[in-house]
Amino acid sequence: MSDEQFDLPHNSPVQPTRLELEDKIKFRCHKDISCWNQCCARADVTLAPYDIIRLKKHLGIDSTEFLAKYSVPFEIDAHGIPGIKLRTDDSGACQFMTDQGCSVYEDRPTACRYYPSGLLSMRALGEADDEQHFLLIKEDHCKGHDEDNIITIADYRKEQGVEEFDELNRDYYRIILKKKSTGPTIGAPSEMSLQLFFMASYDVDRFRRFVMSDAFVKMYDLTDEEYEVLEKDDVELMKFGFILMKQVFFGEMEIKEREGAWEKRAEERREILEYRKQAEIAEYEKKQEEARKAAIDSGTEHAED
Repeated sequence: MSDEQFDLPHNSPVQPTRLELEDKIKFRCHKDISCWNQCCARADVTLAPYDIIRLKKHLGIDSTEFLAKYSVPFEIDAHGIPGIKLRTDDSGACQFMTDQGCSVYEDRPTACRYYPSGLLSMRALGEADDEQHFLLIKEDHCKGHDEDNIITIADYRKEQGVEEFDELNRDYYRIILKKKSTGPTIGAPSEMSLQLFFMASYDVDRFRRFVMSDAFVKMYDLTDEEYEVLEKDDVELMKFGFILMKQVFFGEMEIKEREGAWEKRAEERREILEYRKQAEIAEYEKKQEEARKAAIDSGTEHAED
């Protein structure tokens, strides 16, 4: 196996155990447990796209504001693929933690739902499809492992409502795995592709403005009905973003492009670049002329003295 992804609520030195759906774990968390809130008191939670949609809707804000207030960026890999983590307070605790527990519990992120289990998304060398396995981590502070409750990973996922999150985020994980396993050309993304990845993955409201822009409409041949859905539905827009990224990054052509759109855009960009070049030349010549005049005026003043 090649690439791995461990989504745990916080960093841990404990080595996780790999599990499958039918494997059983002994665990239960509840308000009266002695370690209540300890996992949230030192949070390191990585967010996936659907996590952000659920959280920003819960808070009643748009994705751009959510990212500014509640997240910090990090790099997923050596090529600078951007990731997002929940911002913590000065003590390292999750901002959504209260004495009563999680204040966004109904819409808590995937990693929090899984804990003390987690998703292990992998892709075998030479294989086109990804595999999903699971893991279990036992930390000294967590007393949920001492509870008398035995449950399979499959049933635990259902109990925690994580299946929907995994299904909706799966193409996001696949894009990351594919970018990690491709050659150096695709593996070293341009600044523009990194910006697209960030916007389509995490900032769904800004991505919507991009998709509804005149430039995008001129490039891609979508129906009015399709644009109407993308304008109103965050989840469908997120799915569309995954399709667009696969098209841009890997050439998987699923979105119809308008005939001659790329050529027209390239020509427009050439015209813009030429205009900027001429403007810069004109500005440079203007400054040079002003400098010459200043030098002449200065020389005249000295001659009169």
